[in-house]
Amino acid sequence: MPSPGARLPRTFPLPTVPLADAVAKQFRLLECTARHFEGEQLFAADAGVVPGPGRPRTTARVEAVLADFLGTEAAALVQGAGTGAIRAALTAALDTGTELLIHRAPAYRTTLTTLRGLGVRTATADFNDPHALQEALATGRFAWAYVQHTRQRLADRYDPGDVLAACRRHGARTVVDDNYAVMRVPACGTELGADASCFSLFKLHGPEGVGVVAGSRDLVDRVHADNYSGGGQVQGHQALDALRALTHVPVLWAVQSQVTTEAAERLADGEVDGVAEVRIANAQDRCLLVRLDRPVARELPAAAARYGAAPYPVGSNSRYEIAPLFYRMSRSSLDDAPELADWTIRINPMRAGADLVLDILRRSLADLHRPKDD
Repeated sequence: MPSPGARLPRTFPLPTVPLADAVAKQFRLLECTARHFEGEQLFAADAGVVPGPGRPRTTARVEAVLADFLGTEAAALVQGAGTGAIRAALTAALDTGTELLIHRAPAYRTTLTTLRGLGVRTATADFNDPHALQEALATGRFAWAYVQHTRQRLADRYDPGDVLAACRRHGARTVVDDNYAVMRVPACGTELGADASCFSLFKLHGPEGVGVVAGSRDLVDRVHADNYSGGGQVQGHQALDALRALTHVPVLWAVQSQVTTEAAERLADGEVDGVAEVRIANAQDRCLLVRLDRPVARELPAAAARYGAAPYPVGSNSRYEIAPLFYRMSRSSLDDAPELADWTIRINPMRAGADLVLDILRRSLADLHRPKDD
């Protein structure tokens, strides 16, 4: 049996968007699209460093749609998906040697690579503790803070809106990693008052490699100025592809959130033998964390794949991912709680219903519990 330290901590999932509100978001996105596109422009795309905008006109129109939809002054499409968006925003915001305030928790490894490459000095405060955050900000040392919208630690409980409000009160500007949050939660970073939201459109069913920086005009203008190379542009056909994909994402993710809740409730009620504990968590994407009664978590993804599950992610809610994902916990979560590695599996229903998720889990665990010589 697992040691007491292997139990799942209490989690504090972020709020989700009800289906009716998701439908309203979809309709509002199309209203924004109609304000910036004439009919035939939705069927044609240009390319290159077009004189004037310095990027394809189609890309500039999609950026205008996104800024309109998110209520920001401007938006920039960039290459490199979410990581590229974070890198572009931090490069525009920070100078070498700048001290950046971040949450005291394991950061995503790609983010650490960006910070190291920029030569940024980081200082930490526990965002779960309003007093500790207040003390750090009151020093006046920080012109910028970096906030990850989804959870870095499983037990993180801070309200991103409260963290951003505290930063504003002390004159610190903010860049938010909104990966796994945009259209999943009621309001993203800029809608909560951040200076920039950075996220991947690949995680929103868009084409590979496209990311977004949306926010204040001065920062977005610097992103555009830095991205002057023709090879670095998001071409018009990529931008249109991303916009088309976005039109169905709000409703799709609202349904997925409902399925996650249903599956968690049924697992907690004991529908599947071999499950010791279940939590809903924003461990990267909103997902199920399932603690097993035997240390077979490392073997479970391969067993589940035999019954149709995806054994590893492509973009964690990309257009490729339709089957339920059965996978290990994220690296940053395991950095914080390595004792869970053998006992806990991460499950994302993707496009499936709760019946399929539970059936795959039940059959996979039965296989793993069967004696080896059967």
